[in-house]
Amino acid sequence: MVKFMAGQKGQGKTRKLIEMANEALKTADGHLVYIDDDRRHSREVDRDIRFVESGKGVLSNYREFVGFILGILSMDGDVEHIYIDGLCNVVKTLDNEGLSKLTKKLQDISRRDEVSFTISINLEPSELPEEIKGLLI
Repeated sequence: MVKFMAGQKGQGKTRKLIEMANEALKTADGHLVYIDDDRRHSREVDRDIRFVESGKGVLSNYREFVGFILGILSMDGDVEHIYIDGLCNVVKTLDNEGLSKLTKKLQDISRRDEVSFTISINLEPSELPEEIKGLLI
């Protein structure tokens, strides 16, 4: 399962994503991962959730990000859910075509590895490709 939260910066997406991750920890059978481009919110995420700082602009495109995700999954085969905060900050170049391709890859990974993704993105829902609008929460 791949789900998106969309909206402009300052609309509370990060706070909601952190709350979702911390709440999911209470019932999770596997491990949870929280990916952000910096460590600003690392203390708000429960310490039992693996916090991964991607580094600002290190991942150039959706292909590199898919490799990054696969690397995380290869190190821990028990990951149940990955939360990604501010996708456009994590991946340096991500246009609508790249976003669509990334979403397709994440859906494939989700089915194969039984991992769910919840992603926040600093775009208005109307700016998203049609196939992603159906994945909004």
